[in-house]
Amino acid sequence: MLCAEFEDRLTDYLEGALGADAQRSCAEHALRCPVCHDLLNEVKNALRACQMDAPPPPSRTLEARILMRTTPETAMTCEEFEEHLTDYLDGFLPAPLFHRWERHAVLCGRCTNLPGEVVRSIGACYSYISEEKPVPFGLHTRILEATLGTARAEQVRAPLGAQVREWVRGWLDAVVSPQLATVATMVLVAVLVGTSTLSDDGSIAGMYRASLRLAAKTYESTTGRGAAILRGGAQQNNQNPSGARESNGRPRT
Repeated sequence: MLCAEFEDRLTDYLEGALGADAQRSCAEHALRCPVCHDLLNEVKNALRACQMDAPPPPSRTLEARILMRTTPETAMTCEEFEEHLTDYLDGFLPAPLFHRWERHAVLCGRCTNLPGEVVRSIGACYSYISEEKPVPFGLHTRILEATLGTARAEQVRAPLGAQVREWVRGWLDAVVSPQLATVATMVLVAVLVGTSTLSDDGSIAGMYRASLRLAAKTYESTTGRGAAILRGGAQQNNQNPSGARESNGRPRT
């Protein structure tokens, strides 16, 4: 066996994948050839070291590169990345689009730092807004001159219609407000007295039920008195039928 043939079969020889004759030939060549013997020992030591050492952690971009090679149709352009940046920061991206967006952020050197820059810019804007800034000198005067044509307060007057409406509103407040307050006080006192005296449970509904019962009793007493009066008149007529006839006819002498 030649050395080149031994090197070609070395992997299968170590894994035991060769036939019996080929396996025996490789072993005999390794014993006779010092160069191939050293090569065999180096490969065995390298395999033993790889088995003993812990595998290195995958890189940050390994999964993204594998997916890009296996499913290139899921790739995202930089324009699409920037278009969905706001939705990503707000947490509104659906799961498939979210993973495509993060994969592009890992692989694209141009877009990797873009989300951090946008977040820092937003934070700077909030910090700037929260800081109280001094009013520029002369701003109030310029606003008055641009809107009213004068910066003197004594020369600024409301329109005539607004003045009339304000006068009428003040007059109505002075006249109507005390009366409304008095009426509201009387209603409140009536409700308090009614709920404490008429109501059985101290509520407005109880007062309403008590008033209904009182109205029913009044109606019954009124109708009963009227029926008694009618019955008394009928009895009197029955006892004096001639008088009833005379009263119904001509007047008595």
